Amino acid sequence: MLSKKLKLLFNPYLLGIGLLLSLGSCGENNQYKQLLADNYYLIEANESLTETLVHDIFSPPVASRIYAYPSIASYEIVALSAPDNYASLMGQLNKSKPLSVDPSAYPKANYQLASLAAYYKVALQLIFTEQFLIENRDNLFEKIQSAGMPDEEFEASIALGDAVAEEILAYASEDNYHQSRSFGKYTPTEDLGSWKPTPPAYIEAIEPHWNKIRPFFLDSASQFAPEPPPAFDTIPESTFYQDAKAVMDARVNIEGEQEEIAFFWDCNPYKMNVKGHVMYAEKKITPGGHWMGIAGIAAKTKKLDWKATSETMATTAIYLFDGFISCWDEKYRSVLIRPETYINIYMDKNWLPLLQTPPFPEYTSGHSVVSTAAAEALTKLLGEPFHFVDSTEVKFGLGVREFDSFRIASSEAAISRFFGGIHYLPAIDNGVEQGKGIANLINQKIKTRIE
Repeated sequence: MLSKKLKLLFNPYLLGIGLLLSLGSCGENNQYKQLLADNYYLIEANESLTETLVHDIFSPPVASRIYAYPSIASYEIVALSAPDNYASLMGQLNKSKPLSVDPSAYPKANYQLASLAAYYKVALQLIFTEQFLIENRDNLFEKIQSAGMPDEEFEASIALGDAVAEEILAYASEDNYHQSRSFGKYTPTEDLGSWKPTPPAYIEAIEPHWNKIRPFFLDSASQFAPEPPPAFDTIPESTFYQDAKAVMDARVNIEGEQEEIAFFWDCNPYKMNVKGHVMYAEKKITPGGHWMGIAGIAAKTKKLDWKATSETMATTAIYLFDGFISCWDEKYRSVLIRPETYINIYMDKNWLPLLQTPPFPEYTSGHSVVSTAAAEALTKLLGEPFHFVDSTEVKFGLGVREFDSFRIASSEAAISRFFGGIHYLPAIDNGVEQGKGIANLINQKIKTRIE
């Protein structure tokens, strides 16, 4: 016969309550680990950063820098968390040194949270408007703490993230960006074939000294300088005139999907609208921002864990960054006239491109260079074919497009500039080759996985 004590222990009602309390306690303690194991939070942080860059109207080259360093900081935590599987980038990147952070000094740290903390810490130092990122970060931190993360673990995680972030920020401070803010503006010349400001705002040329920014893997900004563009000429039989005529004719004969492609890949943060005597800016994502969005979509599509997601975001950002340096080096070497200017002077004074011409020289096409480089980075990591639905532009009023590989997407991004009346075909074709050269070099140098 059971004793009174044993009867109480086997009481179904009390057992049920005990089981619920036990499950509730375990669920509360483990919930934050399950939340952080998801790749969503880093992708969300990147989307919040994109929102900030659009709001602050950063130029495409500068935006690539702002994406790169937070992504590297996030990834360095990955390398600390799994040193047998992931290799640190510090020591690989030009003029970088291995991290001095000792993770054993933070024994209670949660690496997933530290990775996110490092991302936010670096990103907030590189932007103007902080509210979007701060709100996003604070909501995340509150959610993690509410899900049961102990205070000691939370504090150690933030401390580890901050320690890595400080070293990445120190590295970033030496890339010549801050010095370049005081460099002189570009002054257009009287040369007939050289770039001139374009309507409607006639904005001065942006980032004429971007080739002086330290690249991550290129030996120099000019390492992959493309062949020169066709010689400027106004004779109808000349190659240059025929290239311009091709742009003009494409605008007249553009078909529905070609127009859709042009607008989908526009990514011009400087678009100005004129209504009567009023001019106002229409804020848009940058080309690099579009590809960072694709990197996040790819990570979700592949169901990558938080470590591989961080690797994907950092690698894509690095290829984009070096791509912009190489492209801008050529832009201000050739300083080539835009199709809109040429056509208006020599062919049709009333002609307008489908898209608004961005404020910098024509050759080579930035979309072609950086899209190719980013596509090669993602292909190296995730392979092909790789079907994905690109919804990056939905929040900016556009639809979605589907692709069966990153290379197909990059080819569409490149030709979109011809459909939009922004570039001659040589800038597109040679820009693609330039992007491939950059990507091939980085492919040979970069190492994120330890075999």
